[in-house]
Order: sequence, then C-alpha cells, then structure tokens
Amino acid sequence: EWSLGKLAEKGRISEDEADATLDRITPLVDFERAVADADVVIEAVPEQMEIKKDVYAELEEYAPDRAIFATNTSSLSVTELSEVTERPEQFCGMHFFNPPVRMQLVEVISGAHSSDETLETIEALADDFGKSPVRVRKDSPGFIVNRVLVPQMNEACWIVHEGDATVAEVDSTTSFEMGMPMGAFELGDQVGHDVTLHVLEYMHEVLGDAYEPCPLLSEKVEAEELGRKTGKGFYDYEDGGVDIPSDATREDVADRLLAVMANEVGKLIANDVAPVPDIDDAMGLGAGFPEGPARMADEHGLGVLVETLEDRHEATGAARYEVSDGLREAAESGGFYDEGEDGEAMNYEQIEVEVDGAVAHVELDRPQRMNTITPRMIDELDAALDAFEADEDVRAVLLEGAGDRAFSAGFDAASAAPEGSLDAAEMSRKGQRVFGRLEEVGMPVVAAIDGYCLGGGMELATAADVRVASEAGQFGQPEHNLGLIPGWGGTQRLKHVVGEGRAREIIFTARNDYDAETMYDYGFVNEVLAPDEHDDRKWELARDL
Repeated sequence: EWSLGKLAEKGRISEDEADATLDRITPLVDFERAVADADVVIEAVPEQMEIKKDVYAELEEYAPDRAIFATNTSSLSVTELSEVTERPEQFCGMHFFNPPVRMQLVEVISGAHSSDETLETIEALADDFGKSPVRVRKDSPGFIVNRVLVPQMNEACWIVHEGDATVAEVDSTTSFEMGMPMGAFELGDQVGHDVTLHVLEYMHEVLGDAYEPCPLLSEKVEAEELGRKTGKGFYDYEDGGVDIPSDATREDVADRLLAVMANEVGKLIANDVAPVPDIDDAMGLGAGFPEGPARMADEHGLGVLVETLEDRHEATGAARYEVSDGLREAAESGGFYDEGEDGEAMNYEQIEVEVDGAVAHVELDRPQRMNTITPRMIDELDAALDAFEADEDVRAVLLEGAGDRAFSAGFDAASAAPEGSLDAAEMSRKGQRVFGRLEEVGMPVVAAIDGYCLGGGMELATAADVRVASEAGQFGQPEHNLGLIPGWGGTQRLKHVVGEGRAREIIFTARNDYDAETMYDYGFVNEVLAPDEHDDRKWELARDL
C-alpha cells in the first residue's frame, strides 16, 4: 500500500490505478486457502534456511500438483530447498531486487533438478511482470549479482581495515574513477551491513576462505551501525550523511576492486553459472553498473588485474586473491569478450544491429538504464554506420530503444567518469560528429520513439530524417536546468525541424514533459501512433523509404 501510494504521489500511476491494484490483492494467513488454486507460488520469507524449509514442508501439503514453487532467496541453495518438496523439478529461484517496483532484474535460478519447462515458465512470468529475467544456469551461492558485488564490497572493507586507503578514498574511486552509481561504502550503508554480512557468511561457509568477512564489517554489525536504517554506518546520517570527495581517487584501489570483481566473473564462467553477456546484463539491471564488470575489466586490462591479484596473494597469502582459472584463461585469450582476430572489429554490446532486407535495424540496448547514451554506445553507432555504408543492400535505417520505457533518456553521465574517459568538450565533439554522420548518411533514417526521448536522446532523434512516436512518447531538452546546453547538436538541428521560436522554447524552458501530440503539432514528430500500431508502422515506413 505504501509503494502504491508513493507511485501515485509521484504521478507514475493514478489514484484509481493504485486503488484497483489493492483491490486485486487478497491477504490470507491460512495456508490451505492461500495456495489451493495456485499455479505459481513465490516465497519471500526471511532469508534463513530452516524457516524456508518449514514453509515448503507445509506448502507441499496444500498446493496443487501442477503448482510451481519459486523462492525469492538472494543466496541460499535452491537445490537444497527444492529437496524438501516432492516436486524438485517444479522448483527454481526467482530473485527480485529491491525495490522490486523499480528494479528490472529478476534472476531465474536453476536448481540441480529444475526442468526447462519450469525455468521457461518463470521467465515468461517475469516478462509478464515487465521485468528482465536473466537465467542463472547453476545453483551457486550469490548467483550472479551478489556473487560479484558482495566480494567487491568486502574487499573495500579489507582495504580500509588494513590501512591501505580511507573510506573517502575508496568511495571517491568507486564513484568518480570506476563510474559506479554509488560508492562502495555508500552502497553498503544503503543495503544494510547485516544483510551483506549474512550473505558473506553463507558464501564463506559454502565456498571457503576466499569469502572470509572483513572484521571491519563484523564490527559495524556488532555495534548495530547497520547503515541508513539505523542512522549510522560508515556515514552518519544524523550528521550530514554521505560526503564523497571527487578528487580523492586512487588507481591502486581501482585495481584491487576491479581485480576482485573480474576474479568472480572468471569463477562464474568457469563453473558455467552464466555466460559473460548475461553477467554484464545482470550487473547493469540489478546493480546499476553503467558497464558490466567483464567489459570494465577488459577495458582496464586483464593482465593488470591478474598481476594485482598475484601481487596481493604473494604479499598476504589470502585466499581471496587466488586467480581463478576463468580469469586467467580470459587474460591469456585477450579478454572476456572476443573482439575479433585483428582486435579491431566492433563487438556490439550497447546496441543491437540486424539487417532485415533493405532495412538496417538499430536498437539502443540499455533498457535497465533507460537506453541512456554512453561513449561506447556512440562508438558502436559510428561502427554500425560504417557497416551500413559498406553494405549495398541497406537502403534505410530504423533506430529505436529497447523496451517500452524509453527511446533514450539522454546521456549517462556516470559512464564518462572512469579515468581515461573523454572530458566534456571531447565528449561533445564525439557526439556531434557521430550524430552528424547519422544526419548525413546516404540513406533515410527513421527514429521510432516509445517512452522517454530526453536530452541527448532527443538530439539523437533530431538527427533522423523521420520521427514516429507512440502515444506514450515524452520529449524534452532538460539540460538548461542542469546548467548545461545540449551538446550534441540540439541547438543547431532543432530549429531546422520545429522553427527557431519553438526550438528556443524547448531548450530554454528545459521541460521534460512534452507529449507526443504536442511534438506532432510542433512538427518534430511526423506521426503519433497508438501502441498497437507502432511496431507495424515503423517497419512499414522504413521499408517504404
């Protein structure tokens, strides 16, 4: 009820929709009544094995034989839980991320006995919920996101505990050099140190000494300084809260944190828990990484990270620095991603490219980040244009965003944070050049807009020849409110599309809520389409052109 109220308060849903949702929920205490007609039961009781086992023993008694059981555990063994029941093949993990109303990721975890039909059913259910399921192929502690993220948070604690850096230096590095959405300690405070410690203790018990919790973390839990929920963690929320300096980054800290994450990626690959693209997708969807840990590690250099782990292992003997077979093999083969034998071929990671007849279809593929634009995405668009110009069969380009929430919500500022990335002026020039190529490419470009089309996303759409939008389209150039100007040609191109007066209005008011009908009236959008017409019409138009 609280979540629905907040959504209504923020205008995400109407009061009537909130009330209608509550009307569809019938809370039941009696087990038999609750599950008698269930097709799927999603369990989300406290993260303790014995409590969950007790629930499944009773659930087995009352649920119909057809029912699938799905546990929302974040780290416990799906296989062990399934074996409490008489239907282990109809049992899997379905791990939602908090807050589930906002977080897109659902990890769908295969236990040792889970059938393909069960996994496919739960993935389809997650899709129906509007979520993005990622398959975890093997039941392994921490699954994907916690398996990568929690050891990194633990390593941050070890760095401070051993006196190698301060909390401020670690969080400055993770936020401003590595480009993470939060500092490592800021994130720990947000999650709750008791939760992190509980996951680590389970990993330590099952996987061994490489996951030994740092004493600093245990001390915080013993002192009941659990983070935001207690008012104090590594930051004091009753006395200023989080304060991360932007100028305290440390390269050696980044090396250690990236090395630990890359090592976990290597373990997941070697144990067939998940392939590299799925790991990176899950970390983007569930942890907000602007780029996945495998991609980050490749760009940093796996050789450097292997050397960092080897040096730390020689100095400390700690098991957490033992280089995994998966990481070592990736380093020897040139990276987690295969970039082609010559090392120059573009491996599309942030766009999807497919040629369908005479139409080149480009999809901005970061739905977990509202298809926000990164330096890498711009490079991939540039490479795609090269490919289209070299292909005599391509006669038109259809450009859109993945999912139904956004064409693109603009530039992902966090993606430009890591050391060595472009400064603001260089980033502006790069975007102007590639968007200019899109405008001038020798074939018509159709931008199909559904959802948010803001900032740099609207500038990208402006470079197209024709724009069609669903009724859910929402437009704007909000840069002025951020003390910026549109940096990718919006100030130059927009006036040629809507006229100078309208362009000034859009840019100076910095509104982000222009609807599709208004933008049609302004001349920016060529057609406004109902949701059931949008998919067919965008392809029809691209093929006609």
